[in-house]
Amino acid sequence: MSTNSTISKNFTRLENILIIGNGGRENSLAWIIQKNKLVKNVYLIPGNAGSERINKCQRIEIDINNKNEFVEKMMLLKIDLVVIGPEIPLANGLADFLRGKNFKVFGPGKDGAKLEYSKSWAKEFMQDANIPTANFWTVNSLEEAKKIINTSSIPLVVKADGLASGKGVFIPDSKDECFRATESIFNGKFGKSGDVVVLEEKIQGPEVSVFALCDGDNYVLLPTAQDHKRLNEKDTGPNTGGMGAYSPAPLISKEMLKTIVKGIIEPTINELNKKNIDYRGVIYFGLMITKSGPKVIEYNCRFGDPECQTIMPLMDQNFVFLLEKCSMGNLTGDEKIDISDKVSGCVIATSKGYPNEYKTGFPIKIGNIDSSNCQIFDSGTCFNKRGDLLTNGGRVLSIVCQDEDFDKVFNKAYKNLKEINFKGIYFRSDIGHQVRKNFAEEK
Repeated sequence: MSTNSTISKNFTRLENILIIGNGGRENSLAWIIQKNKLVKNVYLIPGNAGSERINKCQRIEIDINNKNEFVEKMMLLKIDLVVIGPEIPLANGLADFLRGKNFKVFGPGKDGAKLEYSKSWAKEFMQDANIPTANFWTVNSLEEAKKIINTSSIPLVVKADGLASGKGVFIPDSKDECFRATESIFNGKFGKSGDVVVLEEKIQGPEVSVFALCDGDNYVLLPTAQDHKRLNEKDTGPNTGGMGAYSPAPLISKEMLKTIVKGIIEPTINELNKKNIDYRGVIYFGLMITKSGPKVIEYNCRFGDPECQTIMPLMDQNFVFLLEKCSMGNLTGDEKIDISDKVSGCVIATSKGYPNEYKTGFPIKIGNIDSSNCQIFDSGTCFNKRGDLLTNGGRVLSIVCQDEDFDKVFNKAYKNLKEINFKGIYFRSDIGHQVRKNFAEEK
């Protein structure tokens, strides 16, 4: 597929890019953005130990909540485009503030970020737009929740209304588990994010992630992906921020993608416009493919992690132009992205105990890595005073590979994982089991 010239048309200066965030998602964005020849510097606030290993990249230590100092630094660096990675700054209105200071920003305002930071609002939004989703109940107390759980013929999905780093969703197998999950949320497991709880009908089917770059009116689709949310193999255990992913997702045919576009993506953007929300950023559609068709499980107002690490190596050097066009409201909707004909897969190496309590500060040893079509994006790392690489988060490293088929991709990823070691390292060995033809023989 060749790149449509409209992607690079009408760009302004794109020498200095600022990325907000400190994870593997932000490092993968920096990695693809620096490939553009126009880009001279990519700054990350705060970034992590792996950020400066990326060409043209450097970290900045500054408090983004100190608004005056932050803006002065951005002006000094002559920042041409700001890309906001995580959901919390978006939910706090950082994009609105920076646009008010005349910076170009990729990332929705606080009103658009509500798609993610309030699950109850998002469900009502879907209801208003006739977007297919599971039935739901919004509850404000444990007593109210118990009545609904008791009257339900099946266990319900339990969700904290606010942001919980991907860990606020419980999928119980019994009513007792429903009660316990709801009680833990109302008892403060997620702080104020659990002041309201959403109970949801449990629907069945494989999950898939779809990403639309939106400029407020028009949109461009990125390759689809499938994430692995559960901690343990065979998709069991607690929900996490994501243990691995692959792209594109063969589950989504061209015909099904048309159904998703017409029944979900376009109605979402139309409803945003109807509510006078000028959404300039990426909309993440977490979908479940049920027997009656695709349904929305959740929206995110930013790139998924680890889907972002998985998809970015499939992009070309003009990707940054799309981000800029979104920030300016200049998409035509006809842009074509020069997407690699390879497939991509990602495996996350985590700290022991994640997503619950875990310890950090352990030295990371990396041996002989096969770096051909393979990237290691640091997710949770830091340096000590001696310059040693240490663990500094629940999700530590994202090992990402590309090849002509998924068997080769994951063989390479797991071969490289054997060269990585830190105390308590944990990863799933079955990432991509849905698309690994030889997976059954391996087991």
